[in-house]
Amino acid sequence: MRFRRSAVLALAGVAALAVSGCKLADNNPGAQDPEFAKIDGEFLKTGGNGDDWAFPAQSYGEQRHSPLTQINDKNVSELGIAWFADMPDARGHESTPVEVDGTLYVTGPWSKVFAYEAKTGKPLWQFDPGVDKARGVKACCDVVNRGVAFWKGKLFVGTIDGRLIALDAKTGGEIWSVQTLDPKSNGTITGFPRVVKDKVIIGNGGSEFGARGFVTAYNVDTGKQAWRFYTVPNPKGEPDNAASDKVMKELAYDTWSKTPKKDDWRDSGGGGTVWDAIVYDAELDQLYLGVGNGNPWNHGIRSNSEGDNLFLSSIVALDPDTGEYKWHYQETPAESWDYTATQPIILANEQRDGKNVKVLYHAPKNGFFFTLDRTNGKLLAANPFISGITWATGYDLASGRPIENPEARYEKTGKLYMANPSALGAHNWHPMSYNPATGLVYIPAQQLGGAYMPPAAANEQGRSSMGFNTGGAIATADVPDDFNMVKAIQAVTTGQLVAFNPKTGKAQWTVNYPTPWNGGTMTTAGNLVFQGNAMGKFQAFAADTGKLLYSLDVQSGVLTGASTYLVDGEQYVAFMTSKGGAFPLVSGYVAGASQEVPNIPRLIVLKIGAKGKLPPLPAAEEWVWNPPALFGSPEIIAAGQSSYQRYCLVCHGPGAVGTGVLPDLRKSGTIADAATFKSVVYDGILAKNGMASFKPVLKPEEVEAVRAYLTSRAHFAKANDAKFKVSIK
Repeated sequence: MRFRRSAVLALAGVAALAVSGCKLADNNPGAQDPEFAKIDGEFLKTGGNGDDWAFPAQSYGEQRHSPLTQINDKNVSELGIAWFADMPDARGHESTPVEVDGTLYVTGPWSKVFAYEAKTGKPLWQFDPGVDKARGVKACCDVVNRGVAFWKGKLFVGTIDGRLIALDAKTGGEIWSVQTLDPKSNGTITGFPRVVKDKVIIGNGGSEFGARGFVTAYNVDTGKQAWRFYTVPNPKGEPDNAASDKVMKELAYDTWSKTPKKDDWRDSGGGGTVWDAIVYDAELDQLYLGVGNGNPWNHGIRSNSEGDNLFLSSIVALDPDTGEYKWHYQETPAESWDYTATQPIILANEQRDGKNVKVLYHAPKNGFFFTLDRTNGKLLAANPFISGITWATGYDLASGRPIENPEARYEKTGKLYMANPSALGAHNWHPMSYNPATGLVYIPAQQLGGAYMPPAAANEQGRSSMGFNTGGAIATADVPDDFNMVKAIQAVTTGQLVAFNPKTGKAQWTVNYPTPWNGGTMTTAGNLVFQGNAMGKFQAFAADTGKLLYSLDVQSGVLTGASTYLVDGEQYVAFMTSKGGAFPLVSGYVAGASQEVPNIPRLIVLKIGAKGKLPPLPAAEEWVWNPPALFGSPEIIAAGQSSYQRYCLVCHGPGAVGTGVLPDLRKSGTIADAATFKSVVYDGILAKNGMASFKPVLKPEEVEAVRAYLTSRAHFAKANDAKFKVSIK
């Protein structure tokens, strides 16, 4: 076995330099630590007494609830900064900190792992898996990572290029690594692994790029594959020699179209990737998968408008020992809007009709809050957790099916469909939490509409779909350059913290934000709910009433959820800051005030009475627009816009309006010179920095047309950018 580390590490109190390829006599010394070794399945049933936060979601039930009360609704206002650590990569940070026995673990962009002393912030080690940064072009929504799984002295992390790696928790040394998917495929891993019965389980993302969904279990000690379950049928109609073969043949395959057509699921792979929610039910010994959207999104193209397309947008229950199918519930049959079911799943027990019922709570993209009987997958309730849902009016509890609005089926009507929610969802990946004392689920929700249109109608309108495979589902990638329209869209593009009561099917209380894409939640027995937001605040609310009790300016956005733990009898709260992920990358002017929030990647740790201060922000420099001369005919600029929308927008923003995550191409010096621009976009001279070559999909003259379009956008910005900006004050 080999191990790699990318920095100085502490081992038994003695600093040693890591040497790539060095063999150890014992490459898992963390397993010998009794405090590390105790983190096993028995511990993860409850998450312990709160001293440690050993799992990103706290325990197998994934309630993200801590029993600690030292920090509570009476003294939370006294929280201060104990320490902080600046992170090296200014991209999206979606990791929930994990703490075990005084060591704090986080992950960052490009699947890097970092370890610190949880009390002082002293760096212990860091691990860089050496991802080829050109791989970033295959990640739909930033090169993020949501954390590590801790198990008996090991850490497990998935990488953006599809590897699953086991590390020693004490040293950061690599124990084993396995490639979970074809390196030539467009699959990626951004979610955190789960460990169940000495098996580590991981899925992948990439539906929009042609990845076929599956989940795989590996032996924790060797990395040997134990089983694999595919979530959509084999496009060739053949068995996969996998745990899913039987249910695919007997149930799933018949829910997909049988007659092959161009660009249908046989060509695209079908999608159905499991990129986030994988939850183990220790009470029932079941594993639940939250399955993603179809490829392409458009059900008319994907499956000729035929069938429900199992197991897209479904909760699927498996036997964790064998991977064999137990039951499923499909939330969005014949999915056509990117309404994934990959969002976090919470397990709880609920009193219904005088009986204790084992339930599963889910608030996916489609805007309805689902309560399932997790013994059999029966739908018990489905109620909206946001207002103004347009695609369905509700659910028929007898059949379990949605009551759809026929106009939502744009693939059948051939018309523009204005949707709420959009493909970014009423709730995306951001963690939600559950407090057993209040009985409430705390959802980072959002009001974020969008539009869908089939390809033929889109072409008639002179519109273009985005680069990844949606089947023309997005009507237009750019928001029109209309100040009043942008302001109107900003006004209805908002965020919420929804304290949802599953028993009543309604929100108990709600906090409104001026922008979506706010952080995940964490709740405690101190009657607290913690959440950061896109406006640069980290806050605490009373869990029962929603009263704001604490607010800290953290200088940057907060995406993920917090964790809390005890060291030497003191309770700490840890979280990460940054901007990134899907909405900041694709929002442009619609980002509103959050566009002006800095992108500062940090790990911040709080405790009562601490007096630490963040460094002052550097003085903001006013950008002076000085674009190069316009060139190219209107036809060339329009062609460049089409190519930009197809291949560039999902990273650099609609209308080329950057929001502080990736470079604003209107400001790039490369657009002033054709040869320089070509060397970057076509020749790929910056591939090692994450800017892949687009030579496989663009000709040199098309690259030059993109440059003409970007130059035109810079001129528009010179004349109009100031009035589109929204002050954060």
